[in-house]
Amino acid sequence: MLDLIVRRVRLPGSECLTDIGIADGIIVKTGEISDSARRELDGCGDLALPPFVESHIHLDTVLTAGVPRWNESGTLLEGVRIWSEYQSGLTRKDVLDRAQKVIEWQMVQGILHVRTHVDISDPNLTALYTLLELRETVSPYMNLQIVAFPQEGLLACPGNQERLEEAARSGVDALGAIPHYEHTREMGVESLRTCFGLAEKYGLMVNVFCDEMDDDQSRFLEVTAALALSSGLKAKVTASHAVALSLYPDAYAVKLFHLLQRAEINVVACPLVNSVMQGRFDRFPKSRGITRLKELWEAGVNVSLGHDDILTPFYPLGTGNMLHAAYMAVHLAHMTGYAEIEETVNMVTTRGAKTLQIEEKYGIEPGKPANLITLPVTSKFDAVRLQPKCRYVISNGRLVARTWPETSELCLHESPSLVEFHR
Repeated sequence: MLDLIVRRVRLPGSECLTDIGIADGIIVKTGEISDSARRELDGCGDLALPPFVESHIHLDTVLTAGVPRWNESGTLLEGVRIWSEYQSGLTRKDVLDRAQKVIEWQMVQGILHVRTHVDISDPNLTALYTLLELRETVSPYMNLQIVAFPQEGLLACPGNQERLEEAARSGVDALGAIPHYEHTREMGVESLRTCFGLAEKYGLMVNVFCDEMDDDQSRFLEVTAALALSSGLKAKVTASHAVALSLYPDAYAVKLFHLLQRAEINVVACPLVNSVMQGRFDRFPKSRGITRLKELWEAGVNVSLGHDDILTPFYPLGTGNMLHAAYMAVHLAHMTGYAEIEETVNMVTTRGAKTLQIEEKYGIEPGKPANLITLPVTSKFDAVRLQPKCRYVISNGRLVARTWPETSELCLHESPSLVEFHR
C-alpha cells in the first residue's frame, strides 16, 4: 500500500491528468494509479510542480524594517548603515523568531529549498550560529543552505577574513564576498581570491554579491567567472545581482557572456529589491535596476530569481512569494512572450535547483524525493499571471501546508455567478 496518492493533477506541458504515488517519502509512480493508499488528495486538475526554490534571501535581516528607523533614501548605503545599528544588539532569540516566521510564510507558499545569506560582520556571529542551528531544526521538511556573507566587505571590515574562515569551519554551505563594496578595485579582486581560496580549502560553494551598483565600471563579474574557471569550481559558483551588467557596452557584454558560458556559473537576479534600490542616483533616464536577465538566459547562462529581502532596511515590502519575483522579472526584463513568461517559472524552480546544486534530487518523477506543490491553474503562464497560493505543499511525502483557493461571485443578479479568472 502506498502512503499517499495525489489524484488528478496536471504536469507542465501535458493535457492529461495524472496521479502521483508516494511511499516512504519517495515518488514511486506517476500516471493512472489503481493502487490504494493510506491517504489520498484530490488534485482538482491543478498544475503540479516541484517546489519553489528561493535562490537568494537574507533570513538574518527579515522583519526588521523601520527599526531603528526607516531607510528614507532607499539606497543600499543607508540600508547597510541601518542594519549595522540593528545588528549591534542582535540576540539568538530575535534572529530565531524572525527567521522561523518567514520560513513558515515560505513553506505555505510552496518554497522547500532556500539559500540564505548571513552577515558575518558581527564579531559574535550571532546570526550565523543561530541559522546553522535552525538549518538542522527545519531539515525534515526544508532544505536550507547558508552562505557566509561579509556585508561590510571582506577586507574593508576588520576581522571579516577571520570570521569567514570560522564560518567555513562551522559548516556553512557556501562562502561569499562583496567586491564592489571594498575600498578599491584591487581590494575587491583580492577579496574574491580570498573567498575562492577558502572555498577550495574547505570544499564549499561560492556565492558572490557582484556589481550591485549603477556603475558601468564595476566589473567583478568577469573576475568571478575567471576564478570559477581557473579553480574548477564552475557550476558551484553563483553571482548574485550583477546589475551593473545592464550598463556595460554591448561589445563588452557579448564577450562577457562567452566567459560566463565557459565558466558555467549561475547568476541570480533579484528583481523586486533591485528595481527599487537601483537608479537612486540617476535623474533621467533611470536604470531599470536588473541585470540582463533575458540576454543571459538566451546566451545559455543558468539564471534564477531571488526574493532577496522581506521587510528589511533594504526593502520595506514582501511576503516571500516566488511568483512575485517572477512577475516582476517579466516586466523588468521584457520577457512577455508566452515561452518567456513560462521560463520565469523555471527560474524559481528547476533553474533555482541548478543554482543550489540539488538537481539530482529535484523533480516530479519516480525515484525522486516526494517534494511537490499544486497550484489551482492549468499552466505556468497562468501561475505567473494569477500568482495563486499553493493548494497543497508536500515535503518528503508529507502534506505540510494547504490553502483553499479563493472564489469570487458577481452579485448583479438574484442568483450570484462565479467569476473565473482562468483562460
